[in-house]
Amino acid sequence: MPATITTAAAAAAAITTSGSVPSSDASTVQGAAAMTANNNSSSSSNSTTSSGRHQLRPVKYDYADSFACTYVVSVVAASIAELATYPLDLTKTRLQIQGEAASVASVAGGAKANMQYRGMVATAFGIVREEGALKLWQGVTPALYRHVVYSGVRICSYDLMRKEFTQNGTQALPVWKSALCGVTAGAVAQWLASPADLVKVQIQMEGRRRLMGDAPRVHGAAHAFRQIIQRGGVKGLWKGSIPNVQRAALVNLGDLTTYDTIKHLIMHRLQMPDCHTVHVLASICAGFVAAIMGTPADVVKTRIMNQPTDELGRGLLYRGSVDCLRQTVAKEGFVALYKGFLPCWIRMAPWSLTFWLSFEQIRKMIGASSY
Repeated sequence: MPATITTAAAAAAAITTSGSVPSSDASTVQGAAAMTANNNSSSSSNSTTSSGRHQLRPVKYDYADSFACTYVVSVVAASIAELATYPLDLTKTRLQIQGEAASVASVAGGAKANMQYRGMVATAFGIVREEGALKLWQGVTPALYRHVVYSGVRICSYDLMRKEFTQNGTQALPVWKSALCGVTAGAVAQWLASPADLVKVQIQMEGRRRLMGDAPRVHGAAHAFRQIIQRGGVKGLWKGSIPNVQRAALVNLGDLTTYDTIKHLIMHRLQMPDCHTVHVLASICAGFVAAIMGTPADVVKTRIMNQPTDELGRGLLYRGSVDCLRQTVAKEGFVALYKGFLPCWIRMAPWSLTFWLSFEQIRKMIGASSY
């Protein structure tokens, strides 16, 4: 820049001194040279300022893909799915307890035994007719509390483990790695959420107990929580946690692993974009596999959680998950382990569909990458 100014000034001085042009023209030339120098100086200054501003500009962080945002989105999507499909979950729970309640009722008298429902549709209509339509959502509050922990932990932990196995988390995992991630994520999430699940199961059975003439055990989520602690202490909140964790590990093996694998398989083999059609197909497959894997453990879990306890919090019907499994098969046959499979699958299919569609759509709306 100084060299340009000096050259322009020297040229103007030479022209004026030589007298080859009039003085007015010389002044014009000097003015033009000065303007050129000023423009060059201004351009250089602006370039330097712009370059400095560009270099100091901070890198934007994509909060839509952060751990906290993924956690919140998964909880919201799970809450939507839970509210939409909860009546099926209540019906499934009543069916799973049906055989156990029939055995107890037969000892007490035939009048109570005749009150048992048969089949999913009859159970659902029986609840509406004898308890009211709103009772189909009995226990939904602790179910939503459960998903604040369960769904957030399972989705985020699976995503973190998947990113450890791949470079950016968007590549398809081998099935065995995906299964390992799904089992681990489901087991950890369910163990943390087991107290809320215990409260939910006990509240779901209160309407049935009252119809059978039994005294109510709990009057709400808070009361159930206090009663569990009074009878078994803080440790009692994890009653049935072992079959609960086993069920969650199997369910997430079917849900997370199947959804992730089928989604990438469809996109790769059929050359389809990441769209609603892919989400629907993958979620339907995930719900079906999850129902097959999780129903036996779900039956055992529900019966252990629903059994009465003594003053020390010990179960009066089963000593543990293995004893419950043995008694169920011995008294009712192996088929009893899949009691409630139809409502379980009918519930898991729309739950999985609603969850994954809501989850993917919310992430798309906030600008996050595909899961």
